[in-house]
Amino acid sequence: GSAWGDWALYTASPLRAFESELGVQQPTGFWDPLGFTKDGDASKFKRRRVTEIKHGRVAMLATMGYITPEFFKFPGYLSTSENLRFADIPNG
Repeated sequence: GSAWGDWALYTASPLRAFESELGVQQPTGFWDPLGFTKDGDASKFKRRRVTEIKHGRVAMLATMGYITPEFFKFPGYLSTSENLRFADIPNG
């Protein structure tokens, strides 16, 4: 075994509370390098998971908002009085 013993023997560890959650994979099992879940609080774990998913979705939309103008511009005018088209506006 390892210097710390066999992980299978640590059945009372608070980290065991999350071993069956979606996304836990071998060989690392439940991975929490910063120790946010060391207290084993399930409600805090669920809140952090929901928050992480929300932030990930916002980041994906922000990335699309940055990339899309490189390939697509609205047709027509932004300002007809200034003769300014959407295509005349630079990205960035």
